[in-house]
Amino acid sequence: MPAPFALPDGFLADLQALRRDLHAHPEVGLQLPWTQERVLRELEGLGLDGDRLEIIQGRDLTSVVGVLRGGRPGPVTLLRGDMDALPITEATGLPFASTNGAMHACGHDLHVAGLVGAARLLAARIDELPGTVILMFQPGEEGYDGAGRMLAEGLLDVAGERPTSAFGIHVHADSPTGRIGVRGGTLMAAYSILEVTVLGTGGHGSRPQEARDPVPAAAEIVLALQTEVTRRFSVFDPVVVTVGELHAGSAPNVIPERARLRAGVRTFSAEAVRRAARELPELVRHVAAAHGLEAEVEFREVLPATVNDAAAAEEFSRVARDLFGEERVEQLERPRTGSEDFSRVLEAVPGAYGFVGVAADWDPEHPPASNHSAYAMFDDSVLADQALLLATLAWEALTSGR
Repeated sequence: MPAPFALPDGFLADLQALRRDLHAHPEVGLQLPWTQERVLRELEGLGLDGDRLEIIQGRDLTSVVGVLRGGRPGPVTLLRGDMDALPITEATGLPFASTNGAMHACGHDLHVAGLVGAARLLAARIDELPGTVILMFQPGEEGYDGAGRMLAEGLLDVAGERPTSAFGIHVHADSPTGRIGVRGGTLMAAYSILEVTVLGTGGHGSRPQEARDPVPAAAEIVLALQTEVTRRFSVFDPVVVTVGELHAGSAPNVIPERARLRAGVRTFSAEAVRRAARELPELVRHVAAAHGLEAEVEFREVLPATVNDAAAAEEFSRVARDLFGEERVEQLERPRTGSEDFSRVLEAVPGAYGFVGVAADWDPEHPPASNHSAYAMFDDSVLADQALLLATLAWEALTSGR
């Protein structure tokens, strides 16, 4: 059974107040000065001296790292909470809703409050803590690779020795409150971007034979990409291509000189990424050549897949079951197709990332708005459990010597 943490009076209410304050003041990207200051106040409020708590601020981004040093020797583990919001105008109507044009529509306000709660629980037992806990408060998860930037600034070396385990939690607005999900192996997809410019020769729309029209070639490329990933890649190691941008021309009677498209590519293994990086650009060039045209193609890998260490994922599941009961813990059959830059940490450190549902009014016939929706609602009654799970994962990792 995990080592018990006593939840002090008002623990949940305090975390809810923090979360709602964060929710009302969202910030986007890598520079989150208000959020950083709020987190710093919370860490300073732990009441630990410099020997027990070292606080490090990012150089080129507003990250915050807390290094909790226990009173007993042991390894190092890492807990992560991302802090940034999305450029979405909130439409929830909540009394603490954002009014600044940004929104914590992905639940990162809960991630921050949950990690602060874990820090409070661990600080209360700091003399007994057998090792060191790195608290990773990260900006720029939403497309800015904040995790990669924190790693580049030396995140894994702040404790003097590198962590031997790492854990994180992501909340989901469209999953029942308190439901916990995890799996070993690939948990979330890798994300890449395919950028294509088909080069043609412009002309009058009434005389297409005198021009070289890039638009039909671009249209055929869109369809060929879908055929490629369903006929060349295994259904058991799938590739998902979404052409989200397609631009050409400025008038209906003008043949443009070029057509551009950008596609998101989701993959679930390193081999699929390598193949997609090689084969998709080759396909695009061949389709363009069949039209007598050339294509400029760039395949850019943005994030690797989020891959849980099998033993760490089992530990995550076991701790959750011990704390909350079998009925609340689910072994996920399939990865999620979204992407996550905690994947950077899990490439360097064996660990596990898991999901917690926060949909209070769960109805499978009428699912609630999901993360990234202007209407997404997050039940913050889970915050005490979220903090307890993170703190216990850290405690168990240290006491077991991992």
